[in-house]
Amino acid sequence: MTIRRPSAARTARLLAATAVLGGLLAGTAAPALAAGPGRTVPRTAGVEAPATVTVSGQGRASAAPDLAILSIGVEASRPTAKEAMAAQHTAAETLLAVLDRQGIAERDIRTDSLSLSPVYTQNAQGESKVTGYQAGQSFSVKVRELDRAGQVIGAVNDATGDSGRINGVVFDVADPSALRAEAREAAYRDAHDKAAQHARLSGHKLGRLVSLSEGESARPGPGAAPGVAHDETGVPLAPGEIEEQVTVSAVFELV
Repeated sequence: MTIRRPSAARTARLLAATAVLGGLLAGTAAPALAAGPGRTVPRTAGVEAPATVTVSGQGRASAAPDLAILSIGVEASRPTAKEAMAAQHTAAETLLAVLDRQGIAERDIRTDSLSLSPVYTQNAQGESKVTGYQAGQSFSVKVRELDRAGQVIGAVNDATGDSGRINGVVFDVADPSALRAEAREAAYRDAHDKAAQHARLSGHKLGRLVSLSEGESARPGPGAAPGVAHDETGVPLAPGEIEEQVTVSAVFELV
């Protein structure tokens, strides 16, 4: 009998095929081993979100004002638009001149509005007809020496006469940052105290601050000074106090 030995090339191919088959068998057995008896597959446990409480806090701080902002102007009525604007221009120059004499710096004077409008008159038949024009200009004036605000108003009235207009006055602080910071601290303390009370009432302890937002702060509104006679040399004013208000919204964890 003749025994044929496989060639070296064929032997190499058989060994390679055996190695590949062994790898495939090992790969399919690995999951079975991992999940076999005595072995557990770890699972990711769900984390429960902590309870929270949302509260709002309000804070106020007040201080004596150190600034007066006057809203003043001039107005003139004439038969034609050109004449009205010319009269308004003359009155405005008079107003600015008296402000300069009162020591008001140019940087503290700002034109707020300039207007020109027709004046209508109704006849017996109910028809409206243009009988003239009215021109006006208003200014915002900062008086940094608060005790001189009434004197400035009186001087403006004396100089401008019937064409002068006093529209209002606002008292404020030149730098509100310190007042706002004090009100902000009070608002945060208010929110924190409310959250702590909610935590106690619900049987929890107050945890970390999750979020905090601040609303717009409230500023003083204009005060009117109507009915000022133009023969007065000074106008008595009562500045009172300026109040800053801050509102915050906070979210705290309950533990």
